[in-house]
Amino acid sequence: MTARPRTTGPFVAIVTPFDAQEAVAESALRRQVARQAKAGNGVFCGGTNGEFYTLSLAEKVRVAEICVEAAASMTGVLAHIGEISTHQTIALGKAIQGLGVRAVSAITPSFIACSQGELEGHYRRVADALDVPVYLYNIPARTGNTIAPETAARLADHPNIVGIKDSEGSKASLDGFLAVAAGRDDFDVLVGPDSLVLHGLQNGAAGSISGLGNVAPETLNGIWTAFTKGDHAAAAAHQERFSDLRATLYAHGFPPTMVKCALRAVMPDVGPSRGPALVTAEVEAKVAEIARSFAEATA
Repeated sequence: MTARPRTTGPFVAIVTPFDAQEAVAESALRRQVARQAKAGNGVFCGGTNGEFYTLSLAEKVRVAEICVEAAASMTGVLAHIGEISTHQTIALGKAIQGLGVRAVSAITPSFIACSQGELEGHYRRVADALDVPVYLYNIPARTGNTIAPETAARLADHPNIVGIKDSEGSKASLDGFLAVAAGRDDFDVLVGPDSLVLHGLQNGAAGSISGLGNVAPETLNGIWTAFTKGDHAAAAAHQERFSDLRATLYAHGFPPTMVKCALRAVMPDVGPSRGPALVTAEVEAKVAEIARSFAEATA
């Protein structure tokens, strides 16, 4: 197994750009990676905001390959490998692990209702099968399965499980995993909800993986940079802007679709979300105005 690298700081769950025929727009993806690196953020590819649920296995591998190539030595890349079955998750992990990603992360299986024992067995098999470090990924609203803190604590003892991305959405959930990580130097928590980035950092999180960072990369990085410098007022101001943007934007629809729509308003080459996601002309106009107003206010 590879030695455990510590993953710290802000990462962005980068969008997967598509062209007019809904094929992966490789040049646009490279530009997005470079944009995040310039802002000081790492890249998490093939995640929820990367529309992994619409990508084929070959596309997921290609997206990871492009992100690693585009990042070069500028920034780190994490990749999502979660699938419905343990077998599929391992297969995708094996296809991606040799590309140069720093680590991989896997959501809980979806559709299949899993006991905590089944989730533990799933992640142990994945971690046993791969050489690259593995992060758990808790996002019950999308999968129907929740990792309990007690299960995470047992999995934290696995030599190839290095942490968890928690996207449950509440302070209570995040604090439960932060309690597991407290006092350990081999299990890190990465904050998923954009409204809780600063709360997580203040309570021991190693970093964050943000969808909204696609729209506001400098604001996301500002939270981390100000926090690490001890400038608590600036960190709180950045977090307030980030949280306000999140609340305004997500009021209009499915968050990953809204993120893509807002980004497209200022960078059209990222293209639309893949179907069946649909943004009406009315919503698109409202989201575009939100994106442009935010860009002007933070310029």
